[in-house]
Amino acid sequence: MRVFVTGASGFVGGHFVETASKAHEVSALARSEKSAAQVQKFGARPVRGELGSVRVEDLAGVDVVVHAAAFVEEWGTREQFWSANVEGTTQLLEAAKKAGVRRFIHVGTEAALFDGRDLVNVDEAHPYPARQKYLYSETKAEAERRVLAASDKAMTAMSIRPRFVWGPRDTSVLPTVLRMARDGSFAWIDGGKHPTSTTHVANLVHALMLALEKGEGGHAYFVADDGERTVRAFLTALAATQGADLGKRSIPGPIARSAARVVEGAWRLFGVKKAPPMTRFAVDMMSRSVTVNTLKARRALGYRPVISVDEGMSTLRAPT
Repeated sequence: MRVFVTGASGFVGGHFVETASKAHEVSALARSEKSAAQVQKFGARPVRGELGSVRVEDLAGVDVVVHAAAFVEEWGTREQFWSANVEGTTQLLEAAKKAGVRRFIHVGTEAALFDGRDLVNVDEAHPYPARQKYLYSETKAEAERRVLAASDKAMTAMSIRPRFVWGPRDTSVLPTVLRMARDGSFAWIDGGKHPTSTTHVANLVHALMLALEKGEGGHAYFVADDGERTVRAFLTALAATQGADLGKRSIPGPIARSAARVVEGAWRLFGVKKAPPMTRFAVDMMSRSVTVNTLKARRALGYRPVISVDEGMSTLRAPT
């Protein structure tokens, strides 16, 4: 099978390429020489180009597109989020259809459904919010809508939705937690009591590999690790793999959420480009319960986690 991957030099895309290239012919979008070298190291043939301007000829002979690229920063302009997440996805869909690609797999997120309130054991029937509060959520939701709407007899298009992706080479969650622990800025919100689902990157890759051949067009599928745990239990164990202690300092949720809105407002008022020390999206996510139901993926894709949370923590543990 010929597979074309976006975001292949990143966390999720890189892990997917490493696995997929063992069984399939994989090519990957690379916007720079550095990215090209990285995706080649992972096992893919680099195709120079940028999201939003993928050429039809770049997809000639491709059977499946796996779209893992996205603007995932906590801070940015509406144009940055919309251009990458919505317009980039739309252009890739159009190119894929023109090239005769038979399958399109979008890496989605539960954040597309998040509006600042708890999401408890949500399944795929849960609607998108009537009013989106965060640029990341809004643009990932719109991108997913377009992917699912693009599915037809010629091209099967679907979305795989992980929650809280973690594992080796993570560039966001663990590095951020460790940095905050080192500089003394880390604090739990509501004592970290809120339940959360998580998804080890190996489990997400497994779901994507299954989706290369299984799953219905026009559908989204939640995937996650087995069980759920509190934010405190998970992050404490994650930090401990690197010998870090996150302490006991805690801030009540209402205070943290109010502070994040004040800080964001000031940053936008004065046009500060550097990310603020706290954002509404991050604080709201950490102060709410967010758990997902994976029954649909288990039935339609045959999904089962291939690694447990304990096993995943063991592989991250720093040598002593």
